[in-house]
Amino acid sequence: MTEDGKPVADDDRQQWGGGNPPGNPEQPAQPVSPDSAGRGRIRYQDENTTPREPTLAEQRARIAAEKRREEQHSAELAAAEAKTKKRRRLMIGGGATVGVVALVAAMYSASEISNEANASQEYCATDQSGQPGNRDQDQFCNEQYVTSHGGYHSGGMFFMPIILPTGGFSGGYNSYRYAYTPAGVSAPPVGSPASGSSFTKPSGSTIKDSSGKTIQRGGFGINNKSGSSGS
Repeated sequence: MTEDGKPVADDDRQQWGGGNPPGNPEQPAQPVSPDSAGRGRIRYQDENTTPREPTLAEQRARIAAEKRREEQHSAELAAAEAKTKKRRRLMIGGGATVGVVALVAAMYSASEISNEANASQEYCATDQSGQPGNRDQDQFCNEQYVTSHGGYHSGGMFFMPIILPTGGFSGGYNSYRYAYTPAGVSAPPVGSPASGSSFTKPSGSTIKDSSGKTIQRGGFGINNKSGSSGS
């Protein structure tokens, strides 16, 4: 209806998109846009939609990513191989070291056994014109004992006063020196001839005294000279 009470013509309604013409207080007229029906529509892809070809930039980015993954994988393989080689070298080196140590220890033990078996023995013997005479008491080659009993020590020799059967002093002296047996030979009993022995101390050989104590160690050992030796 218009303001004057007349009905609205159909042509007027169509002009205003089916709404009320101007002046109708019931509802304002809204013009209809010709393309409003196509706006705001969302298109979805399904299995029947043809995939879009990647752009050149996307292809390059994909190739670069694959290359980075391959380089990282190669670097990890190289690091693992280097670690394995290092561990193998350490194991081989450790085994070689253990082998060398074991070999040296075995050689040292064998040398010690040989030195003990072939040790020379030191004992006190009378001096007869520069040669060992008879074996005598070991205390006669002990400087402290000799000096405390009226004797003296000089030039590697020990001089003990000669005691007469009556107990007096004759005024003379008996001379003594340390003698050494050949390797592996025991010293003769006290009072027996010192045959085969020498006053020259064997160098580089193990030497034991009459009690079995080592006074010089040969072979791989270090010489340990006793203070009682007079040669």
